[in-house]
Amino acid sequence: MSSWIGIAKALNDKNEGTENPNDIRIKQSPGFNMSGYRAPKIETVRIGFIGIGNRGTSAVKRINFLDGVHIKGLCDIREEKATEAKRGIKGFGHEAALYTENEESWKKLCERKDIDLIYICTPWNLHAKMAVYAMEQGKHVAVEVPAVKTIEEAWQLVETSEKYKRHCVMLENCCYDFFELLTLNMVRQGLFGEIVHCEGAYIHDIGLFKKNKRYDYWRVKENASRNGNLYPTHGVGPVCQLMNINRGNKLDYLISISSNDFMLHERAKKFASRDDYFNQFVNKSFRGNMNTSVIKTHNGSTIMVQHDVTSPRPYSRIHLISGTKATAQKYPLPEKLALEDGNWLSEEKYEEVKKQYSPAIIEKIGGMALKVGGHGGMDFMMDWRLIDCLRNGLAVDIDAYDAATWSVVAPLSEWSVAHHSAPIEVPDFTRGGWKTNMPHDISLKEGVTTGVRSRN
Repeated sequence: MSSWIGIAKALNDKNEGTENPNDIRIKQSPGFNMSGYRAPKIETVRIGFIGIGNRGTSAVKRINFLDGVHIKGLCDIREEKATEAKRGIKGFGHEAALYTENEESWKKLCERKDIDLIYICTPWNLHAKMAVYAMEQGKHVAVEVPAVKTIEEAWQLVETSEKYKRHCVMLENCCYDFFELLTLNMVRQGLFGEIVHCEGAYIHDIGLFKKNKRYDYWRVKENASRNGNLYPTHGVGPVCQLMNINRGNKLDYLISISSNDFMLHERAKKFASRDDYFNQFVNKSFRGNMNTSVIKTHNGSTIMVQHDVTSPRPYSRIHLISGTKATAQKYPLPEKLALEDGNWLSEEKYEEVKKQYSPAIIEKIGGMALKVGGHGGMDFMMDWRLIDCLRNGLAVDIDAYDAATWSVVAPLSEWSVAHHSAPIEVPDFTRGGWKTNMPHDISLKEGVTTGVRSRN
């Protein structure tokens, strides 16, 4: 099995479309431990948004519902998108400047002295670069998934967070979906016993090739240059939380296998016959349609995570938890729970257990989340929790170690696929801190001061 120390020669093979892990700097000395770190309270969180065009547009709308925030800046290379977002927050007391001059305008936003949090919703290749720069300017960061594309970027994220004592929160909204929060609380309360195995996925036909080609084809290019589990965090993030990864447990190693590409190359040829723009994709080696990666944890449990964004299949994140006392699964709907006899509970019995274990965060903000929306409310729950933690000086649920660990499944899977599914170790970004780090708390015993903003 490939390890990070003494592996340089073995990892020096340059495989087409695969990062060379030999470029990774071996980390043996821990820095300041950001797990559980409580930054000073911020009464009013002043926010700058980078990337308004797609995900950022809805993020601005959601944040606008929260009390205790002030939107100070909106940045996008499409001026009309930033202007539209600014119109949407008119009348709520914000004084949002626009940063749309050029592709480097985001740096000016990060450099402002009157901003506490930079919220990043740009294409993947910009996430780590922008997050690192923002933290260097003294800002906390909220960054879309995946937080990094490479292992080196993962270390940069962790080291910068530690050096400047700034939170780097990955915006993994699936950790705040209602069933994921419910099962996390059930695990915390011991309902599942010991966790044996978990499964997660991102199986979603996202319609590659069908969007605006100038601004949205970055994702097609990702799929045409990399072969692995490119978008793992929706599936792996929630199960890592309930397995206490980086907080009493860690990911040890993974293996990964991809199917052949049965669809994307043919789709590229079809679109190229209509539009010369797509000729650039005709000779590309697209990733396999289905990737399956399997991870072993230090405590002995296993995780299976899948990725398929092209096949005509119903949407699924699986979210299966198998323990010594109970099993739960969300997809296919409806959500299910089985106790020790192994049979799914009746709908009536499940509702009883669900009510018993409903976590405090759902009781507090779940109703409002359903009204505001954002993937069924989980986006709003995520934003509310982030702002409440910053305003009350609480440790964040998802820190730089989590952002690095969950995201790094992608480049590790690429290496494994390129090496005939060979196992490869997962870096310990906590450098041993996982042994004493405590699981994050969702009980809401502290905080809970963030309400809903009213129009001025």
